[in-house]
Formats: sequence, structure tokens, C-alpha cells
Amino acid sequence: MSQGLTLENWSYLGMLLFVVTGSWWLEFAFKIRVLRRPRLALSAIFPVSIFFLVWDAFAINQNHWEFDNQQMLGIYGPFNIPLEEYLFFFIIPLAALLTLEGVKSLINRAKK
Repeated sequence: MSQGLTLENWSYLGMLLFVVTGSWWLEFAFKIRVLRRPRLALSAIFPVSIFFLVWDAFAINQNHWEFDNQQMLGIYGPFNIPLEEYLFFFIIPLAALLTLEGVKSLINRAKK
């Protein structure tokens, strides 16, 4: 690759892809409609993500927190936060919502 990236540089993004793969199918299998209501999903994810991104930025600035550059692509956004970390604060809560709604749907089906 032109940037000299190795397979190890894709580790964090690969973990996020693994999480997406493990949860996105719940939308279709249980017809939970989380992805069809993006405003509702974002209204649950966005406030919490902002809080934790501010926390991340502070911790990075204070040298309390750092990331292993060998396991990331090396793309940084505002406040010196890596792209993968921004994606983390969207993908993980979305996966949690999908899982929660999938479990609720399964429990409701079992009650019938």
C-alpha cells in the first residue's frame, strides 16, 4: 500500500467490522427497525458519544490515554482522535441498540 500499511494497522477497524457483522443481521432477522429509524438511533447515540469523545480528547491531551499506532490506519480527526475511535463511538452503541432490540423482540415472541 502507498502509506506502508500492514495487516496489523487494520486491527482496530477489523474489530469494529467484526462487531458490525455480529449485530447488523439482527435488524433483518427480527425486523426490529433500528436502522430504519436513524433519527431515533442517533438521538440515543449522539449525546453519549459526544460526552465520551470529549473525555477521550481530554485524556489524550493530558497524556493519560494513547492509542497503539501499529494497530490503526493513522488517520486522525479533530482533537487528535483517531478515525477508528470516532467510529467506535458510533458502531458500539449501535450494536448495543441492535442487540437490545433483538433480545426484546425474541422475548416478546417467546411470550406469545
